[in-house]
Amino acid sequence: MDRRSLLTAPLAVLLAGGCAARDDPELRLMVPNAPGSGYDITARTVATAMDVAAVSRGVEVFNLPGAGGMVGLRRLVYERGNGSLLMLMGLGIVGAQHTTPISVTLGDVTPVARLIEEPEVVVVTRDSPLRDLDALVRAWRADPGGLAVGGGSSPGGPDHLAAMLMAKAAGIAPPTVRYAQHDGGGVLLAAVLSARVAVGVSSLGEVAGQIDSGQLRVLATTGQRRVAGIDAPTLRETGLDVLFANWRGLVAPPGLDAPATAALGTAVSRLRGSDPWQQAIAGHRWTDSYLAGADFGEFLREQDARVTQILTELGLDS
Repeated sequence: MDRRSLLTAPLAVLLAGGCAARDDPELRLMVPNAPGSGYDITARTVATAMDVAAVSRGVEVFNLPGAGGMVGLRRLVYERGNGSLLMLMGLGIVGAQHTTPISVTLGDVTPVARLIEEPEVVVVTRDSPLRDLDALVRAWRADPGGLAVGGGSSPGGPDHLAAMLMAKAAGIAPPTVRYAQHDGGGVLLAAVLSARVAVGVSSLGEVAGQIDSGQLRVLATTGQRRVAGIDAPTLRETGLDVLFANWRGLVAPPGLDAPATAALGTAVSRLRGSDPWQQAIAGHRWTDSYLAGADFGEFLREQDARVTQILTELGLDS
């Protein structure tokens, strides 16, 4: 049994368990998009690791999808002062602030910690005629409005930004790209496998199982170096000067008092130092990018500025 199986076994028991574990959970963990998304996978891995490591027993994970994650963010801000609630989030929420007309922002929440980082992957079905990234670029240049590129994030999110940066590097005007938005990696995966899109851009963890089984082929990855176990070049190796990584972390409602803020910070710090969590990171091919508290808050502000700059440079800020 591999490390991922070892970690998912307690999760199955926890989700199928009796009411005692769910009647009065120490923590509730919100996922602001659909089951099967990168947020969902990460959140359920967090919950399992917390339980196995005795950091917090019976963490309840629930999904509240909509508007690229902004429905969940609005709910989190509404829960002002609730020290028993966390939300799994990442670059997608940062981007959605720029494209979804909801009054709340990440400036309203309590930053807890950034947890992990992973590259994006460019994938096609195993029988796709696009055999490598050069073939994709040729087809894309020939008909940028006809070749559908799918992503699991809203405009401004990681899948969208990675695709548009690729297009620009390939000499394709980003506003001409046909980007097919899906609410999370699970929905995107179905679109790729059914050929409703020609190519998918996704975080590695969301499609790792289908890559390993041979259902999907990876044309390229967006990181600085190749991913172990995946026979695919980086974008830079193919001649596209793009370096991009996605990340995920945890935030809490606004208005927490000092003891509640400290308690959440301690719990997540214990999670990060636990063997189950470190095994999960290895099993999902994530990179540990832990950054806590005020430093994470500053990182969120920097990411917001970076997304603004990228959208402006790509001509997608209107």
